[in-house]
Amino acid sequence: DLEGNVQWQKEFGQMNIIYDFGEGATPIIYEDTVIVNWDHEGESFIIALDKLTGEEIWRQNRDETTTWSTPIVVDVDGKIQIITSGNKRTRSYDWKSGQLLWEAGGLGINTIPTPIFKDGIVYVASGYTKKMMQAIRVTDAKGDITGTDAIIWQQNKNVPYTPSLLLYDDVLYGLKSNKGILSCYDPKSGEVYYGPERLPGIKGVFASPVAANGKVYLIGRNGTSIVIKSGRSYEVIAENFLDDKFDSSPAIAENEMYLRGHSYLYCVREQK
Repeated sequence: DLEGNVQWQKEFGQMNIIYDFGEGATPIIYEDTVIVNWDHEGESFIIALDKLTGEEIWRQNRDETTTWSTPIVVDVDGKIQIITSGNKRTRSYDWKSGQLLWEAGGLGINTIPTPIFKDGIVYVASGYTKKMMQAIRVTDAKGDITGTDAIIWQQNKNVPYTPSLLLYDDVLYGLKSNKGILSCYDPKSGEVYYGPERLPGIKGVFASPVAANGKVYLIGRNGTSIVIKSGRSYEVIAENFLDDKFDSSPAIAENEMYLRGHSYLYCVREQK
């Protein structure tokens, strides 16, 4: 509670992560439910808990090895689904019951990017050994949709490894592996609007791109950040530098941006 007293806790056992990389997936909350994706080298599962009590609502076993992708909650024609990226399958679960609704293969091991969703299409990516980005139409999807027309496009070049994709103003942005190389796509067809473009000064990227007010913000591990104009053409608006190292994605709230570096937490605010 607000006085720091533990209200409940839940033990899931030992998580055995491949390569000792550490955990990555974040719990998500929808209404009064907490969703936790527990993919590792043991018995993987996804679980729903009552956020007020910690009581288990449902649990589904997953045929998966270690992933670091956070699930998302989406509304597909009035039905709430939990969509997860996986090394073996992208899957969707019914929010209330945990029932597996649909699944699709295509990604590779060490899946990290979080799925993104708009207008009935989910976008997923993996960029380690198997580089793949897919756009999957999930409206009316049922069962195994691998290799069907539900996969409206896919491509295996310039795919992100750690950073997630960004869909903003009907434009899809993606970095190449963990590099400061950006490409921009039509989300409906996969057509390349521009790229790959090398972002000036950025050396290595773990943070996902974010956007607000017609601008896209990208920050490198070396402290260099680039602001580009949102749209179908490549235009750098600003370059900035902080003497720190960054792995975490920026967080935007109203007119403030928060950046978590290795040494400091930063707040960047418009001066008036």
